[in-house]
Formats: sequence, structure tokens, C-alpha cells
Amino acid sequence: MNLKLVSSLIVIFFTGFVSRPESEVINTKNGGLFLPEGFEATVVVDSLPGRARHIAVNDNGDIYVKARFADKNESVIALRDTNNDGRADIIKRFGGSAKERGYGTGMRIHNGYLYFSSELIVYRFKLTAGELVPQSQQEVILTDDHTHGMHEHIAKPLSFDNKGNMYVPFGAPSNACEELFRMPNSTGMTPCPFLEDHGGVWRFDANKLNQTQKDGYKFATGIRSVVAMDWNKNDDNLYLVQHGRDDLLRLWAGIYSPWQSAVLPAEEFVRVKDGSNVGWPYCYFDQIQQKKVLGPEYGGDGKTVGDCDKYEKPLMGFPGHWAPNDLLFYQGNQFPERYRNGAFISFHGSTNRAPYPQSSYIIGFIPFKDGQPSGGWDIFADGFAGVDPIVNTSDAAYRPMGIAMGPDGSLYFAETEKGKIWKITYKGDKKSFSDNALAKMEKRKSMSHIRTPDLVNDNLDKDKPVAGGKVYSVYCAACHQRNGQGDSQRFPPLAGSEWVNGEKKKLIEIMLKGLDGPIEVKGKPYNNIMPSHSFLANEEIAQVLTFIRQSFGNNASAVDSIEIKKARQHFKL
Repeated sequence: MNLKLVSSLIVIFFTGFVSRPESEVINTKNGGLFLPEGFEATVVVDSLPGRARHIAVNDNGDIYVKARFADKNESVIALRDTNNDGRADIIKRFGGSAKERGYGTGMRIHNGYLYFSSELIVYRFKLTAGELVPQSQQEVILTDDHTHGMHEHIAKPLSFDNKGNMYVPFGAPSNACEELFRMPNSTGMTPCPFLEDHGGVWRFDANKLNQTQKDGYKFATGIRSVVAMDWNKNDDNLYLVQHGRDDLLRLWAGIYSPWQSAVLPAEEFVRVKDGSNVGWPYCYFDQIQQKKVLGPEYGGDGKTVGDCDKYEKPLMGFPGHWAPNDLLFYQGNQFPERYRNGAFISFHGSTNRAPYPQSSYIIGFIPFKDGQPSGGWDIFADGFAGVDPIVNTSDAAYRPMGIAMGPDGSLYFAETEKGKIWKITYKGDKKSFSDNALAKMEKRKSMSHIRTPDLVNDNLDKDKPVAGGKVYSVYCAACHQRNGQGDSQRFPPLAGSEWVNGEKKKLIEIMLKGLDGPIEVKGKPYNNIMPSHSFLANEEIAQVLTFIRQSFGNNASAVDSIEIKKARQHFKL
């Protein structure tokens, strides 16, 4: 990593609390987005049924969207602009399966085929010339045939090289391969058994039907969770941005402070080659110290390096929990030279930074030169959230997700909350484009949803000690958010939830034993893991359950510690 890049990162990560820049939070131009000078945005569609995850654009400009929610067995949305006004006027649905659970998706057009995935299956259609909806039969390329009873990271993003290969990650089923899943101070397993068939990227034949993982080749390992991945045609290598681990405070409160848990560990931008080992679960990258350190499950204290130097070091480390959910290397000619061969990254936005504001919700850009990042990173697009600070994930109006390039070199951004899509074009003079065009975007790095939070002034719980609320802030707000609304993607709402306001015995059982598997809350599907919180004292469990049953608009009866004691005896916990 060059000195210019290091110095740029140090400035970013140690900025701390500064005043808000002159830029407004709400923008009335460019569909609400803030962009570098010379760029303009057109809203292709304001919202879509089923919302939007990843996207792809065909050579004729047709847009294909992987919906979060399937409708009548149809989870792909096709869009066409017939009058060239920039907005879609034909919208059709097809493909996929109603069995999809709406979390892990990928979408790419490769060699005339539309490839897309649910969390368990990779499908494809042969595109039909002139037709918006393919006339071919849907084919299954890959099925994840593992049992996923306790598995969070099952997204299936897709990348293709120039030799007929498809790359698909199989995410790791835990934070750090701990012996007792999500229990405080649990030791990590050595060697980690999950690495045999998870925690890495596998290579498959892009044209072979009905494959399972055993038909593939383990290309890289030591990778916890990937949603953002792309093949860089310029240097012929695979790149990804790894989701770093969670729960440093909840699981290791004796080592990590709330501030450290909010900003660490890094989301790692990595060049992955055949045989690469990124170091999960034994090590993680600390972007502030600029080094990989030993995880607490393996004896780490946040500073000890141990043997972590032997693992692949990222090209760049972004702040923790920014949720990198798409990656695209720009191969077009429309944008200024600065953007040629550089990497656009969609940061979906954090969910678990409590008690500090949520962060990112932007499109970032890393310029490349001679196959290496050429100095820091830019904010390419901001304004998705529409608020600052972002206290709860649900406060954000939009959360950026999919990135695709059109045939004219324009970029398309999709977001997950309403299914809005923007088309980004460059209208300025490419020859006169300079760093001055980035000045206003650079100032936005001092806003609370991007800067490193101040230890004291940005703490949302400062001067607010509440018994049940304090327990909630430490152990629950990371997923269910401070307002109890969940994150609209993985973690269900508590506000108005039939699970919260219903029978106390069931709620107590979930708190003591945890909950695993698909459920429905307020009419929407969720499939994640609620870990056991039996390690909390009876009084603490009673306090937090009373808190959630009498907060967020809920008005249910209180829970007593005696009820917790009886339930614990009944379940022999």
C-alpha cells in the first residue's frame, strides 16, 4: 500500500467529530443524489413491487432486476424504456421461485445469458434478441445443497472470468467459528471445520447444468461473507469486499468498548487469486491500526497480531459494518479518465453501530492505476438516506444495493427499500475534469453517516441510563434497531410485532433458547438467527422484555424475573 493511500486513510479514520459541512442532507436535483460535478442522475423507476437487490443491463438497454420478494414464482423484474425519456414504461416479471427467501441474490449478464440467484440456487435464461422477457427455458446451474439451519451468510453473488468459469461464494455460518454460537467469551475452533465447505469462493463451469458444490473447485478460503464481488477484466483477477464480523461488544465486552464495536473490524477490499487465504476466522483487519490482528475467540486482545501476517492483506479497509453489497469495475468510455478501470462499491448501510449513528449508505469509488488503488477513495453518490444522522436503519429513505453499467457507459444504481433505480450519466467535459470536481463530495466525509464517530459526542446513549433500555442498547439494538423497526432486510421489527405483544411464555423461550429458521412477522418473511441470551441474569431478561413490550408503540404486560426463573428451570438452562 503506497504512502499516499495510507495518509488518506489516516485522515479519514481519525477525523473524529467535526461540524456538519455546508452540503444539505436533502437534494432536489438528480433524483435526490449528490454527485461529483458534471454528473447527472435520472430516475428510471420510482419503486418496484418486490423491491430491488442486484441488477444487470443488456446491450439494448433493457434492465433486469433481482427482486427481494418473489411474486407468483417470479423474482426477476424486467424494465424497458421505449420512448428514450430515461424512464421505464414497460415492466414485466418472470423467473425464479416462490421458495426464495429474499436475502442472498446476484445478477449478471454473461455471454448472452441472464444469470441470477436466490440464496440457494443459481439460475439462467438465454436472452432472446429483441424480447424483454426471454423465450427460453429457465435452467439451474448450481444448487447449494447444504443444510442451513444455523446459517446467516448464504448470499450467492456471481462473477465470471474470460475462460468459461463462474465464481460463487459460500459464506461462513458464524462470526468466528466459535464453539458456542454467539455466546459471550466462546472459544474459536481450531482448525475451523466450517472452512471445508464454507467461508470461501468456489469456481464452477459457467455452462454446466445442475451442479452442486462438490462439482466446483475451492478457489479461495478464509472469507467470512461476500455480497460484493466482480471480475476485473483489466488485470484478469477476482476482487471482493468482505463483510467483517459483528458483535465485538456483545460477545467480548471485557475487551471492546461500544465505540470499537461500532467502527471495527474493517470491510476488506481484497484481490483474490487461486489459493488465497484471507484469514477468517482467526484474524480480522483493523483499518485504524492498518494491520490484521488476532480475533478474541483465538486469544486476541484487539492488538495482538500473532500469525495474522501470513494471511492476505486487503488493498483497503473500509469502516466496520458499512455493508458492501455490490462491486463493479468500470469498463466504459463515457466517464472521465479517473473512473476508467476503477472500482465502484455499493455500501448498503450499517445496522449494528449502536449506540452510535448508522453509517455509509453511499456509493464509493476507488481509482486504479497500473492495477493498484491510486490513492484513497471517493464518495461518488450520496443522499440515499435523506437524513443525517441516521439513528435507525429504517430512518434511511433508500439503501443503495445493485450497480450495473449500460451499453453507453452510464451507470445504474438500485436500492432495496422501495426498488428505486437511477441512471447516472456524465454531461461535462471529460478533458477538463479534475480533483476540483470532487471537492464538494470530499466535504461530505465529515457528515455523521460517513465520518468516524466521536467517542463521546456521537454516543446516542449519552446521559440516557435506562435499565431495560440499557440492556436493549447493548444486546438488541444492533439488529432490531433503536426504534424497534428492524432493518427491513434480515432483522424483523419489534414495533407492533405479534411475537412481542403475544404470549409472554413464547417470548421468554425465544430469549432463553434463541430462534432459528424462517418466520413471518407482520406479514413479511425473515430468515435469520436469534441467538440465545440465557447468559443474561433473570432480572436483565425481565427488564429488556418489559422494555420492548412497552416501547415502540407496544402496550403489553410487564415480565417479572420470577417468570424468567421458572422458564429457565423448565428448559434446564
